[in-house]
Amino acid sequence: MRRHWQKRPLLIRQAVPGIAPIVPRAQLFELAAREDVESRLIVHGQRGWTMKRGPQARRALPAVSRRGWTLLVQGLDLHLDAARELLSWFRFVPDARLDDLMVSWASDGGGVGPHVDSYDVFLLQVQGRRRWRIGPVDDASLEPDVPLKILSRFVPDQEWLLEPGDMLYLPPGWGHDGVAEGECMTCSIGFRAAGRDELATEVLQRVIEAVDPDGEDPLYRDPSQPATDAPGQVPPRLQAFAADAVQRLLRDPAALACALGELLSEPKPSVWFDAGEPLDAPQAVRLDRRTRMMYDDRHVFINGDSFRAAGRDARLMRLLADERCLALADVARLSDDAFELLGQWAHAGWVRAVHET
Repeated sequence: MRRHWQKRPLLIRQAVPGIAPIVPRAQLFELAAREDVESRLIVHGQRGWTMKRGPQARRALPAVSRRGWTLLVQGLDLHLDAARELLSWFRFVPDARLDDLMVSWASDGGGVGPHVDSYDVFLLQVQGRRRWRIGPVDDASLEPDVPLKILSRFVPDQEWLLEPGDMLYLPPGWGHDGVAEGECMTCSIGFRAAGRDELATEVLQRVIEAVDPDGEDPLYRDPSQPATDAPGQVPPRLQAFAADAVQRLLRDPAALACALGELLSEPKPSVWFDAGEPLDAPQAVRLDRRTRMMYDDRHVFINGDSFRAAGRDARLMRLLADERCLALADVARLSDDAFELLGQWAHAGWVRAVHET
């Protein structure tokens, strides 16, 4: 983190010795055929590049023996416990930045062309071999009339052949091009990187929505307004009144922190939860693999909701967020209100009871 994070690439040979694919090829193809799984089929042939978004019917996929095609399956951690476990290895970066795990299966010669990402990514080879060429991007021109953002003048300055267990880290803005040498599978661990204006818009929208419509709302008053011969002009006092109203919202750090936490913990729109059972008695629990849980000094955030927490309850809820599980002894230490809240999360499917051995 000190030497490379968001600074320069890093190749780690045998980062995960003996690694095996987290999902067999046949199961990956089955997942790509589902409506609730995000996938893309990319083919590079004599007619150039084509890209098709999922679901991908198995009969519509090219033959495995055909050269030059790639299947990308996004958010695999939402669907497979093994993928969620692999993603957890990268929690040395805050969860607020951790996005998802994508698996790229490619036939011989398959790839997505030279491109650049706006986020950090770890590329972990889990099957077969892939040759990576990387380099800084001096010319961001893109190939015209192509359904992918492919760099038209990519000039790499480093090249490596990755085998199972090898991993490549790339900061934002580095051009890279990976081509399969034989059938291969690569796991991409990506990170969230919201734009400043985008983040401000989302946070402010939540702050506005949280305003109590039944609360005290002083009306604009202008008892010193004189008669005017310029009725079309917006009164400066009214402009100042509006500016002060906006500033009042921005002067509430607790509201801003709460809105940010809710935003960062919000699952993706395609995520849904199966209803679970409430907790009738203290039990060990673990977060569902789809659940996003975080905290700050005053709040606990889970799946877009926020809750005030203090004292022992706050310490235990933070432990649940950090470890993604809570032992029976810790659950038993929760207050009645906190345990009731945990039971509501269990009923919603956000947490699951587990049996300790």
